[in-house]
Formats: sequence, C-alpha cells, structure tokens
Amino acid sequence: MPVFRYKGLNAAGKDVKGILDTDSKSSLRANLQAKGIFVTDVSEGKEKLKSNSDVDIKKMLEFVTLRDISLITRQLATLLRAGIPLVEAFNALTDQADKDEIKNTLSDVRRQVNEGSSLAAALKEHPKHFSDLYVNMVKAGETSGNLETVLQRLTEFLDAQIELRSKIVGAMIYPILMMAFGFVIMLLLFTFVIPKVTQIFKDQGAELPLLTRFLVGVSDVLLGYWFIIFPLMALSLWGFITWKKSPKGTRLWDLYILKVPLIGSLVRMIAIARFARTLGTLLSSGVPLLQALDIVKDILGNTRLVEVIEDARTQIREGESIAQPLKRSGEFPPLVIHMIAIGEKSGQLEAMLENVAISYNQQTDAKIEALTVVLEPIMIIIMGIGAAVVVFAIMLPILQLNQMVG
Repeated sequence: MPVFRYKGLNAAGKDVKGILDTDSKSSLRANLQAKGIFVTDVSEGKEKLKSNSDVDIKKMLEFVTLRDISLITRQLATLLRAGIPLVEAFNALTDQADKDEIKNTLSDVRRQVNEGSSLAAALKEHPKHFSDLYVNMVKAGETSGNLETVLQRLTEFLDAQIELRSKIVGAMIYPILMMAFGFVIMLLLFTFVIPKVTQIFKDQGAELPLLTRFLVGVSDVLLGYWFIIFPLMALSLWGFITWKKSPKGTRLWDLYILKVPLIGSLVRMIAIARFARTLGTLLSSGVPLLQALDIVKDILGNTRLVEVIEDARTQIREGESIAQPLKRSGEFPPLVIHMIAIGEKSGQLEAMLENVAISYNQQTDAKIEALTVVLEPIMIIIMGIGAAVVVFAIMLPILQLNQMVG
C-alpha cells in the first residue's frame, strides 16, 4: 500500500502534517476530512510502514493508560466549568495531547460532537478507552445538564481506581521478584554446582548421604530431561490458563479464590469497595438503579459476585429492595447489608455506599500492608530453607570424607 506525506489545517486553523498509508490521494483526503483536517498538500513518500518501523514502535510505547483518561476527564471538567463550549474544549485537549492515539481519539470525538452527536454517543465509539461506566455517567450528566459535576466525579472515581491498582501491584512486585530470583538461583545450583561438587566425592569412592543423593537425582533429572520438563511445564501453564478462561473454569476458580484464607477476604474487600463506590457514583450522577447494577456487575472481577448482582437486579425489578437479595447470597458482609438497608430507608443510599467504599478501601489498604509485611519474612524463610538444604547436601559428604581421611 502506498505511503503519502500530507500537510493541512485542523479545525482550529493550525498547521498539521504526517504520514499515512492509503490506497490513493483521494482516499487520503477523504479520511483526513472525516477527522476535521483540510489537506493543503499531498506527496507520495518512499517510506514503507512496517510492523517494526519507528512509527509502529512509537505507537506501541504510547499506549493509553487509565491515568491518561483521568487527566483528560479532569481537564475537560475544568474547561467546561470555565464556560468554554464543548467543541472548543476538545480543540484544546486535542492540541495538548502528547500521544498520537489520544490525539486521534479526541479529534474523532470532537468531529462527531461538532456534527451534532452527543458526547456520550461519540465516546461510545471508542470502547477501548471509555468504558460503559464512563459513557453512561457522561450520558446521565448530559441528560441532567450537570456534565461538569459528573466529569469531576468520574475523575475522583478513576483516581481511586488508579490508587488501588498501584497498591496491589506494589504489594505483588516484591514477592514475585523474590520467587523469580530464588527459582533462578536454585536452578543454577541444581544444574551446575551440585553435579560438579558431588562428582569429586564420587571419584573418591565415598558413599553419598541420602539428602545429597536425593538432590543429585533431582539434578540428574533436570539435566537429562529438561527438554521434556520445561515444555511440559509450559503446556501445563497454557492448559490452566485456557481452562481458567472458559466459562466453567472461570466460575470454579472464582469460587475457589473466595474461599482461600487471606487472599479470599482481600478479593472480596476489593470487589465490595468497587461495587459500593461505582454504584454510588452512578446513582449520584443520575443513572437509574437497574442500569447502574448492570454496569457495576462488569467491574467486580469475580463470576460468583456477578451472579449475586444479576440475581439482585432481577429481584429489584420485581419490587424487592437491594439489601435483601444481597443478604440471601451470603457473599456480602452483614455490615455492608445493614448500611445499604439504612441508606434505602433514609433515602441516603448514595452517601451510605460512599461510606462503605471508604471503609473497605481503608480495610483493603491495611490488609495489603499486612500481607506485604507477612510475605517478606515468609519468602526469606523459604529461600533460607532452600539454601540450607543445598548447603547441607554439599557439606555432609565433605564431613564424611574428612572422617574417612582421619
């Protein structure tokens, strides 16, 4: 496909230029016109856009993060609060964007809004960057005429999600690095160190202790059958991941995770905090309860809890309260059920849900910190035991050899 260089003017009257691969010059003009760019000059280039080109590498490195979406949302809320029209606000956001993918997305949203589309409908065309929750909250804000406030709530919600994700990732990095480092060290010992050291004692005709013989056997298996063991391990991992992605596997795994000591309670806390904060934010933004529950169930991350919300949604449609079906499920703690019931009776459900979210976020932070504190000595102890076993396996033959010489 030929590559063309182009120059033109965007909707704000500013000069733009770039490279695009397309069938013809007329096709290029049509594509750019659809993005709100008036082409002033086109020339065929000699570049070939390949998968390993600098352009593609740049795009790969410039992936859009949740933090980028949060920043865009905050800036848009600020611009609208200052009285700037929506299209002009998107002009400013597009010009300020430093990532090509964000710039193209905002440009397309601006074009659709300029052509008469609602902001929610324009955002819905980009599900990769704007979730159903985001789109529905924007839709509620447009309907109620309170878009600036809704965008501010969205920003706070996204920031809370980013903070929680950072804490979870931060808590997992250390144990994962320790496990990987320990695995590499043990693999090196079993494949290189132990065989060479034990060979010395075999040459002396000394009988090796049981522990040493066991480790030598493990080492021999690794060296002799590595071409079977490692592919088998990779195949097992692939099989587990495939099973876990299947509907039945996902459900069974999610049920199991909720029952695992420490981890299960942490997963439940995170899901409840997400449920409460998201539902409260949606209801505060004017999204109807049934529609809000339909959105909330997709962010829980656990099939069992999704089933609970779907059942609650069915019961609520039939006239029941929120608290009762959640209570019958047995998956939500009594305190959460009690606070939701009080919120329904007092007409302060959104405030109660926010209190639940704050409480469970604090509990989640404390639990993550406690797990991190506990995991560090556990990992050190495990690695210490492994190192001690290897040292004893090497030292025992040395002691025996010294006794024989003595």
